[in-house]
Amino acid sequence: MDIIQIAMHLIDEDTDQPRYQFDEEALQELMKSIDELGLLSPIKVRTTASGRYKIIYGNRRYKASKMLGKETIPCIVSNATDEMEIYLEQIAENLTREGFSPIEEAEAFHKLMNESRFNSSIKYLSSKLGKPESYIKNKCELLKFGGSVRKLIVSGTEIRKDKLTEDQLLPIKDLPIEHRDPLALIIARDELPVSDVKKIAKLFKDKDISSGTKDKLLYKTGHELLQTWSTVQQNKAERERAAELKAERAEAAAAAKAEKARLAAEAAASAEAAASAEAASATGGAAGSGAGGTAPDAGASSAAAAVASGRSAGAAPGAGAAEAPLTADAGAAAAAPSGAALAAAAAEAATAASSGAALAAVLEEARQLLSALPAPDRMPDTAASYEQLNAFVAGVDQLLIELEQRGAAWRSLREQAAARANGLLL
Repeated sequence: MDIIQIAMHLIDEDTDQPRYQFDEEALQELMKSIDELGLLSPIKVRTTASGRYKIIYGNRRYKASKMLGKETIPCIVSNATDEMEIYLEQIAENLTREGFSPIEEAEAFHKLMNESRFNSSIKYLSSKLGKPESYIKNKCELLKFGGSVRKLIVSGTEIRKDKLTEDQLLPIKDLPIEHRDPLALIIARDELPVSDVKKIAKLFKDKDISSGTKDKLLYKTGHELLQTWSTVQQNKAERERAAELKAERAEAAAAAKAEKARLAAEAAASAEAAASAEAASATGGAAGSGAGGTAPDAGASSAAAAVASGRSAGAAPGAGAAEAPLTADAGAAAAAPSGAALAAAAAEAATAASSGAALAAVLEEARQLLSALPAPDRMPDTAASYEQLNAFVAGVDQLLIELEQRGAAWRSLREQAAARANGLLL
């Protein structure tokens, strides 16, 4: 690569190159460096049909040298003629230099992708320039802002008054233009950090806030906008919590209602089972009473048989003796009281058997009723609300009342039985 000295008057600036903004202060510093140390890096030019040269890159160095009154400048001469390749080379060179603004990059990328002479794509530019596609897309997003905002955009990430960085602008890039540009100017004026810009962007993206209210918010300072965002977030949190509590109460009420229905169903089932058991016991008692009623008849028959037997036994020895009639009468008389006693004993035994069977039937009925009672379960783990616990306690209280009433009735019956037993003993 040859470097040659070319006269300054033979070189023309490229007015179509990507870089066109030159900071005056930075240009003065470059002039001072060239004056003291000389031009350390040559500029690159290409030949034109008229025999002159046009700058590919190095416009700032050319300007600084011209302002210093230099007659010649060291150059690298290129024979490139393809406009796409020349423009890409200009972009690649400027990307490595300070002062190439984000807006200049964005406009260069936009030109390459939209002008018919280039007709490029993001993917192609990414591969040629060695930059991620997201890098190129984000730069192009800056073109959404108006001229008053674009001129404030600078390179880097440092937050400065009345300046804007790419990171500050990207959070608000999708807002309507009537909100986007005024907000950008507020951000620049109040030197808002990116974290605060993101909060303000959420405020203006909130669909619950009317467009008219958002218009009024543009009269606030950056600090006031942050306070508004904080208030909106707090109100939203309170509404969400209220909705959650309402849902929890509704769920608890539904659970209590279901539990009440379950307890009612269990009570109905228990009552039905008790009624069935009582009916079965009544049927069994009636059958027992019928069996007991036949016992006295059987006892009476036995007693009659015993009396007849006694009479036969008294008449047997008296066929030929003189005192035989007396003896027979005495034997018959003696046998008669004995037969009556046997008959009475048999009747009493039959009555006792009948009473015992009836009492046994009553006790069996009581056992069946007790077995029909539901076993006491532990308190349900799901009873988490006041309504559920109250319903459960009320159900238990009702069951205890019924059991106490039944117990009182049985104690009364027991006392009657004991009194009757004492009377029989006396």
